[in-house]
Amino acid sequence: MSHTVGVRQAQKQKTRQALLDAALGLLEEQSLSSLGLREVTRVVGIAPTAFYRHFRDMGELGVALVEEALGSLHVMVRAILAEQDAAEERIDRTVAVVEQHVRQYPLHIRFVARERHGGVRAVRQAIAGELDRFAEEVAAALKTQPVSEGWGDDDVRMLAELYVDRLVTTAAALLDAEEDGAEGAAERVVRTARRQLRLISIGRQHWREGGAKGAE
Repeated sequence: MSHTVGVRQAQKQKTRQALLDAALGLLEEQSLSSLGLREVTRVVGIAPTAFYRHFRDMGELGVALVEEALGSLHVMVRAILAEQDAAEERIDRTVAVVEQHVRQYPLHIRFVARERHGGVRAVRQAIAGELDRFAEEVAAALKTQPVSEGWGDDDVRMLAELYVDRLVTTAAALLDAEEDGAEGAAERVVRTARRQLRLISIGRQHWREGGAKGAE
């Protein structure tokens, strides 16, 4: 009996993943708000009613795609930032991780870039939530670094949000560069990202708690 249940669960998971993959492929050329579940189920080869065994609606499928797209990336970046190496080494490795992620999962990156400000509220909220958790994790890693000694939580969080925003922007720019195909375009994006992150890092070294008030 348990073997039969296990087989059914495996098949259900396989079909669920097939729906996610089919939707992702279709979303390469359109937004989630314009994608119908019948299009997705047609690609997978199942009846439209079978869709509801896996997702309540297309919004829930989109949320699952967000988790796929961002879940692994921020774990890797957090691990790099937690290391106590020189700032430039961390920056280089972080940008390299983002670059690799874009090349491995271009459809996921395109989906997030398009839907971050798209028409499906549940997906917008899911992306915002993932990026918020990303910033929390980055802030926790930055807080452990000696240069953050004496910093308040709000300032560390602000710094983390700067890093996250740059990484998300870099990922979208890299995808555009890869798709454009212009010679050297991706390399220019990488160089710019490194310089921007180094500029943030230099500013960090000269920032003091309450610095924003002092600058007013």
